[in-house]
Amino acid sequence: MKKDINRRSFLATSVVTSVGAGLAFNFEEKVLLAQTKTKPARVRERAKGKTGKFPTGKIRGLSLSRLICGGNLISGFAHSRDLIYVSSLLRKYFTDEKIYETWQLCEREGIDTMLMRIDDHVIRLVNTYRKEYGGKFKWVAQCKLKEQDMMVDIKRAADNGADAAYIHGGVADELVEKGRADLLAKAVELIKQNGLVAGIGGHSLDVPVTCETVGIDADFYMKTINSKSYWSAGLKPRNDSVWCETPELTIEFMEKVKKPWIGYKVLGAGAIKPYEGFRYAFENGVDFICAGMFDFQVEEDVKIAKDILNTKLKRKRAWYS
Repeated sequence: MKKDINRRSFLATSVVTSVGAGLAFNFEEKVLLAQTKTKPARVRERAKGKTGKFPTGKIRGLSLSRLICGGNLISGFAHSRDLIYVSSLLRKYFTDEKIYETWQLCEREGIDTMLMRIDDHVIRLVNTYRKEYGGKFKWVAQCKLKEQDMMVDIKRAADNGADAAYIHGGVADELVEKGRADLLAKAVELIKQNGLVAGIGGHSLDVPVTCETVGIDADFYMKTINSKSYWSAGLKPRNDSVWCETPELTIEFMEKVKKPWIGYKVLGAGAIKPYEGFRYAFENGVDFICAGMFDFQVEEDVKIAKDILNTKLKRKRAWYS
């Protein structure tokens, strides 16, 4: 109990202090602050119940929920725009128990896929959750390429029960910029050789354009897409990687790509409301959405995504999954 009280006090103090320094509450911060005033629920009490169903699609035979839970929040590496306290806040909030609770809530609501880093922290959490809590979600592992040994992250993903792996967007951006798409092709081949579904991430549109041009046989793409409404309002963040710099060009190009597309950064690090971000992404060609979620957002996000997928979308791109 003492640990929980300390966590709530830390959250409230962090937010209030930052506001006192001249920062205003946005949509996400108001919700998060409200949660600090409630008593935390135990994992099995809050997450119990029947497993719900959520629309799914397939990538090379692997069935995935069309809403995927991202892993930045649990790793404490979420983009914080101009807010200096967010990484510390996340690490304090997401205790092991809170992470397991969040995953159980996701599975209960029909989200059967998590997209997370491949490091000691995540591996420990996944193994414990599967062994002690009966977790059954599919894991899409985010891999970086080590210059000395490209196999390090890929092998770890395969050895620790990942179902798919993709090359980190920042890594792919840099390799394409340096003219080393050959390394991306080699990485995709190695991922497949290890029995995993293989993908390539990218913030830059140059990544899928180059991969398609040179014929890299990826099973799917991870590509940023969002309505950019926050930036359009003149509130440019310090970290531009939360935004899709060329949304219109991305939509136009991806319409011709006949591979599944996982859209990410669709909410611009919490600056875009879920309904607006999810609808924009699905209507403009995304097959799956990856979104980081706090436990108290899971049910609402699922409801919003289901409602959108159950309506007639003004979508030009075929569903490639």
